[in-house]
Amino acid sequence: MGAQADTNSHREIRIIDTTLRDAHQCLWATRMRTAHMLPVLPKIDRVGYDNVDLMGTIQFDVCVRYLKEDPWERVRLAHKAAPNTRFRALIRSKNIASFDFFPDDIIDLWVDRLYDNGFRMIGAFDGLNDVDNIAAGLRRAKQLGSRTFGALSFCESPLHTDAHFAQTAQRLIKEADVDTIMIKDAGGLLTLDRIRTLVPALRAVTGSRPIELHSHCLTGLAPLVYLEGAKLGCDHLHTSVKPLANGAAQPATQTIVRNLRSMGFAVNVDDGLIDEVGDHFAAVAAREGKPVGQPAEYDAFHYEHQIPGGMLSNFREQLATAGLSSKFTELLEECARVRRDLAWPIMITPFAQFVGTQAVLNVVHGERYRVVPNEVKKYVLGYYGHLLGPVDPDALDRIVENGAQNIPLKPEPLEPMVPKIRAKYPDATDDERLLRIMFAGNQVDEMLKAQPFDTIYSVHSPVIDLVDMLAKRKKSGRVHISRNDFQVTVTKR
Repeated sequence: MGAQADTNSHREIRIIDTTLRDAHQCLWATRMRTAHMLPVLPKIDRVGYDNVDLMGTIQFDVCVRYLKEDPWERVRLAHKAAPNTRFRALIRSKNIASFDFFPDDIIDLWVDRLYDNGFRMIGAFDGLNDVDNIAAGLRRAKQLGSRTFGALSFCESPLHTDAHFAQTAQRLIKEADVDTIMIKDAGGLLTLDRIRTLVPALRAVTGSRPIELHSHCLTGLAPLVYLEGAKLGCDHLHTSVKPLANGAAQPATQTIVRNLRSMGFAVNVDDGLIDEVGDHFAAVAAREGKPVGQPAEYDAFHYEHQIPGGMLSNFREQLATAGLSSKFTELLEECARVRRDLAWPIMITPFAQFVGTQAVLNVVHGERYRVVPNEVKKYVLGYYGHLLGPVDPDALDRIVENGAQNIPLKPEPLEPMVPKIRAKYPDATDDERLLRIMFAGNQVDEMLKAQPFDTIYSVHSPVIDLVDMLAKRKKSGRVHISRNDFQVTVTKR
């Protein structure tokens, strides 16, 4: 340990906090409310994080559709509450919050609004690692004055070699001049053996640019992978604060920081403030009945299907509804087979949903590719970008034949949309206009009707909050509360 500590003693590892975005996305189905965040943002502001992950596109989706919170207002409130923090935003290719692509002017406007609402760290990923899909948006962010990161979507397949990732990183640097390269292991698939070859391959092409490491604890290996990645040259590690760590989320900040320091690395964060943030979210979880992350057991089968954790529970429900619960293992095997057929797409949004939906249809109908979703046909025809390998010929024929016939065999160029949406919604802001083209029907109207949303939150029970408020009243008096067998009296003297 002494020799290892000497080797690492001059290096600082910076921490990127994921508690406010990916951690609750993994453990709480993205249901953390803005009010849950605001009480601890002043503390997060002083921890010493390199930056704090706040919004991906799924956070916009859940805010609008389920929480009825204006996501842009969440962004503004967070920046106001933590003025010294560099918050980061993640863009999903040209989909943003939908499955279909948007034209370049919409991507530019999305980046503009992220920047104007305060983001100074903006990055993007593409599920095919097609740099053509994300380079323009990254250049736009850089031109505005934001720092940028380019994400390498990681998975295991015969096509996703170290050379592939190194070449993608090279293109991100050359074509978008990104400030950092992020290894984005959404499936928690990295092993010690793979990180030992991947990081050196990336370091050979990134030069002095920092390498970020982002993984999930789905196989239980991520904490070890992080420590090995730091030794090999990763500069920034993505962690979340317990209890919103482990399980399907990122490794725990508290544990990773302690282990890094024992290895001789410098990690300049305030442990006391981190513990206070953790205590707050433990209290939120207890009051709201939300789960807390637990270390996961190793599961070798995960490397066969590579399905994200949230999809597994959805599969069980879908099969139970169809009376086919006994076919769960068959479904996972079919997911692996569909993925091979489709040239090994990475199992992240939206491609994980494409593969999973097709597998469910194959199992339910008892015939492969008898029913084909529009998105799967568009995928094999190149609507979502360049595929790394050829689609299985037999599967391709059936997909094209059985898919919707109104889908052209060759993607057509997308026309600019910004002038149209500004004309359609003349009284709206660009923030609202972007939400309206992302979410169909009256979802945005319902969200807007619910404004302003609640920004006050206490981890105590309502009764305790009421008693505390009454006790702080300046006027003397006596208050008696009675309900069923419960009684409390507050006397002010």
